[in-house]
Amino acid sequence: MKRFCSVVILLAITGAVQFSAAQESALTIVRQSRNRISADTTQTRSRWVITAKNGSVSERLIDQYTKDDSAGLSRVLLEFRQPANIAGTRFLSMDTGKGTGNQWIFLPSLGKVRRIAASEGSGSFMGTDFSYDDIASVDRDADLDTHTLLREENLNGKPCHVIESRPKNSSYQYSKMVQWIDKSNKVSYKIELFDKRGTHIKTLEILELRDIQGKLSAVKTRMTTVGGGNTTINVEILKYNDAVPEAVFTSSYLETGRPR
Repeated sequence: MKRFCSVVILLAITGAVQFSAAQESALTIVRQSRNRISADTTQTRSRWVITAKNGSVSERLIDQYTKDDSAGLSRVLLEFRQPANIAGTRFLSMDTGKGTGNQWIFLPSLGKVRRIAASEGSGSFMGTDFSYDDIASVDRDADLDTHTLLREENLNGKPCHVIESRPKNSSYQYSKMVQWIDKSNKVSYKIELFDKRGTHIKTLEILELRDIQGKLSAVKTRMTTVGGGNTTINVEILKYNDAVPEAVFTSSYLETGRPR
């Protein structure tokens, strides 16, 4: 009987070790994917093409600046250049390191900076298929989620790890994310996003990559709303490690568009 119990305990321990190793492996893969491009700053100019459910199309021309603060927390500034009716709109997101971000927006029509409430995080960002929190989560820390390696399969002829990620903080807008990460270059080509009820609501896909400054970079990305429209981001200019003034990430810049 003691021998039987010892074998059961041994099997249980072995299973736990294998499960833990699988979890660690999934975490490692996601870390490698999210950290595969290292840069002190990033500057882009991109054209966002919004296709509504009824087929109508509109565009936004947006400049984006990203730069970590002294604590290594991400900051993102988006500035709208076109169309004329929203030109001068500026949005700032600053990571808090707790899986949430502080967000502000300046709308020329209002003439003042407004803080984005946490309850607005899942809302549409300026009429696109991206939410405010999607923009803020561009550099989401892999340790904020629990990752499980589901399987390995080909996506568009590329062998990929398929990994499910569930946020540790229940306040996050998605209940889970399933992503296809290329086994060779660690690019996350596709991410399916699920709401709090577990319903698949959106899919993010990388459609085109290009070598820029020695870094394999996404230059065409699409967010599709299930049963709705989609937003395609076409990157026209991308620069890594060019100087970005600290003043860009301030309320003063939000209001004026000029670093002081």
